[in-house]
Parts: sequence; structure tokens; C-alpha cells
Amino acid sequence: MGAAMLVGRQFQNGTLSRYPDAARELAVFAYASSVFALFHAMLGFLPQMVNALVRSRRDLGTCRRFLTGIGALLTLPVLLLAFTPPGKALLGALFDIHGAILDDVALYLRYLSPLLLLNTQRQFFRGLLIQSRRTGTVTVLNLAHIGIVLAVLILGWSLRWKAVATLALARVAASAVHLLLASLFYRLLYALPDPSPRPPLTYRKALAFFWPVAVTSVMFALSRPVIYAFVSRAPRAVVTVAALRVAFDVSILFHNPLNQFRHLFVTFGLSDLAGLRKFMASVLAVVSALMLVVAATPVGVFVLEDLIGVGDDILPLARQAIWVLCLVPFVVTVRNYFHGLALTRHRTRSMAAGGLARLGSIFLASWALWSLGALDHILGAAVLVLGFASETVVVLLAAPRPRAGAAPPVGAAEEEAE
Repeated sequence: MGAAMLVGRQFQNGTLSRYPDAARELAVFAYASSVFALFHAMLGFLPQMVNALVRSRRDLGTCRRFLTGIGALLTLPVLLLAFTPPGKALLGALFDIHGAILDDVALYLRYLSPLLLLNTQRQFFRGLLIQSRRTGTVTVLNLAHIGIVLAVLILGWSLRWKAVATLALARVAASAVHLLLASLFYRLLYALPDPSPRPPLTYRKALAFFWPVAVTSVMFALSRPVIYAFVSRAPRAVVTVAALRVAFDVSILFHNPLNQFRHLFVTFGLSDLAGLRKFMASVLAVVSALMLVVAATPVGVFVLEDLIGVGDDILPLARQAIWVLCLVPFVVTVRNYFHGLALTRHRTRSMAAGGLARLGSIFLASWALWSLGALDHILGAAVLVLGFASETVVVLLAAPRPRAGAAPPVGAAEEEAE
């Protein structure tokens, strides 16, 4: 599921790489998607939240209403940035961009704004299907999503649509169809888990669980824009941002599947932590080996040049950045182990603390390297690795360490709110 969710990004990069002035199109999309991701990232832990909190029909209704309200609230700032002069000026100041590039960034945000409400509901149904252990169904739905994205990208390219329209329509159309199918499979396949002695879910409990994981996700969403913002002020900014965009997306293709370890904790509990650690280590070894193959062999050239369509000016920079990012899978696996403990125990504040540490270290390192005139594609990738490492240390120190077999305590979310 984690890999399938990201393959569409590679198709998007590949489409942009085939437009005239590919570096410009990749950079514009990097700016726009980074801003949009700031708000969309708050939805990142919604499947785990739904899985952890829903134990009855009443819980299900409360959770869905809560998440619908969250989606509506998150849409408002995107609309302000996309449609108002002050919002557009803020975008220009953030990335030091202007003119046609700034216009296209704002246009992307206009087209992408419906995704927040659509994807809130998609994540809700995804969490319920995972709770019912229908992960195969989730993967099939994600493959359908990828297929629609690819079909629209091919259509837009064939009809010579502007890059903005092609990319935005592909994402919105695919999400709308995915939501329709997910709701259908929910009605056909979903079954509530065994009754729980916990009190019914309240909005207060939902908020207590949600805000720390939302902070965690936002800190990740800000990580790349902070790097882009400093790189944009360095020499050869457009090419460097484009190379980092490609390298970051390729690396996420490998480490995002490792993020799905959190689902294992929430779904199966803490009954066999030793076995879970062995499983995580085995998956990490396979993923790391595959990433090294892409970084070190002609397979990487084939993926970047032939599949994605990266040009000669970007290709060597992106490959060098990917080498550095090969460190990320190990770091995020350790982090996700402690994230899993926190999610299962409904003690998510340690995750927020780790996210703040990640963003702080990325900002300070980017600023220091930019001040020295040393911030390039290699050190930009190294800064992201440093951010993950800083987060991992904080989460490792702060995350709860329950005894194996322990169940989440009744009222854990209430204790978080207090």
C-alpha cells in the first residue's frame, strides 16, 4: 500500500519531465505541492486514528463528523492562498518567486483545493478497511487510483494541456473515483472489531489523539519546503530544486512502505514485540537493498532517465542526492517502531515533540549551509537525513515503553487531553 500510494508521484514527475522547460515545470510543481502538503499532511495519520479509536457505530459516526470538520477547516487557508492577493504575495515571499512561476503555483493550489475534503473521507474509509484487515482491498484501490492518474496524465499530455491542468485534474479525478470505490467496499466488507470496554468516543478524545499526530505530519510537510526555500536563494536554484524534488520522491517510494509498520502496531497490538522487531528488520533489509540497487547500478539510470524522463541536466544531481538518502530507511524504521508504541497506547505527544525537533534541525542546518554558500543538492539531501535522525532521537527518548501484551489503558486519550 505504501509503495502504491507513491508510484503516482513518479508518473507525475515523468510527465513534467517531458514538457518543454522541464526543470521549470518540476520546480513549479515542487513549490505548489510543498505548500499544499503543509495542509494535506495533517491527514497522514487519519487511517491509524480511525483504526485506533473506532470500536462501535457511535464511535464511527463521531469520528467521521470530526474528520469532515477537519477537512473543511484545512481547505480554508488553501483557498486564501490560491485566490487572494495577500495569499499570492505570501507565496511569492516564501519561495522568492514572481511572475509566471508564481501565477502557476497559485493556479495549482486552486485546482488542488478540493482534495482536502476528498482525501479526508478517503483516509477515513482506508482506516476502516485496514481495521478489518482488508489490506489487499486497500492495495487494489490504490492501484485503481494510480491507473486513473496515469490515464489522465497520458490524456493531458496527448492533448497538449498545460502542465498545471494535467497534473491537477489527474489527482482530483483519481481521488474522487477512489473515494467512491472505497465507500462501496466499506459497505460490502467492513465489520466492527470486538466490543471494547472503553467509553464511547468523544470529540475531545478525538482531538486529543489528532493534534499531536497532525503536528508530526505538518513538520514533515514543512521539511522539504524549508530546504527548497533556502536552495531557491542559492546559485542554479531551479535545477537544484528540480533534482531534489526527483530524489526526494524516489527515496520516499522506498521509505514510505516502512511507515506502514505503524498499522501493524495499531491493528495487532503489542502481544509479540520481539517478533514484530524481527519482521521490521527483515523488511528494512529488503527495502534498503532495493534502494541501493537504484542508487548504485544502471537500474537507477533506467528509472530516472527512461521511466521518469529526467533530463541530462538533472539526472546526475538527482542520483547523487539519492545516494545520501539511502540512509533514510534505517532511520525511519527505528522512528516508526516508537511511533507504533505511541499510537497503540494513545500517547501521541512524543510524536509531536519529535516532529518539532526534525523541523528545527532542518531549518538550522539549511540556514547554516546557505549562509556558508554550501547548500547544494547533496547537502540538501543530507539535511533531510539529519532531520529524520533528530526526530528519531527525540521519539526514542520520549515514547512510552509498555510491557509486551499490555493493552491501551481505558481513557488514554483523555489523559492526553489533560
